[in-house]
Amino acid sequence: MIVGVGIDVAEIDRFAAALERTPQLAERLFVTGELLLPGGERRGVASLAARFAAKEALAKALGAPRGLRWTDAEVVTEDSGQPVLLVRGTVAARATALGVRHWHVSLSHDAGVASAVVIAER
Repeated sequence: MIVGVGIDVAEIDRFAAALERTPQLAERLFVTGELLLPGGERRGVASLAARFAAKEALAKALGAPRGLRWTDAEVVTEDSGQPVLLVRGTVAARATALGVRHWHVSLSHDAGVASAVVIAER
């Protein structure tokens, strides 16, 4: 049973400008594993914008409650290339309260826009 669905878009140039204006923003939004590619290089801004959109979509799927921490949701990429959500702390607590047992996430970026869809399933 679907508990919630969230969708979000992020304008990549606008997101890049926000990261440039506020250097600490990336560390407030993402855990280290999200900021770096498997080889240790810094992840590109389009990919980060899609991950940010996923976190926004996740919050919407959970009913957009106050108090969720950005770093309590992590988007990881499996070897197959599929994105997967890992949740802990405030996000895990809200998901547990709603009975969420499985996440579906899709990320995309094209034509200057990053997007994400998250489905929370019981």
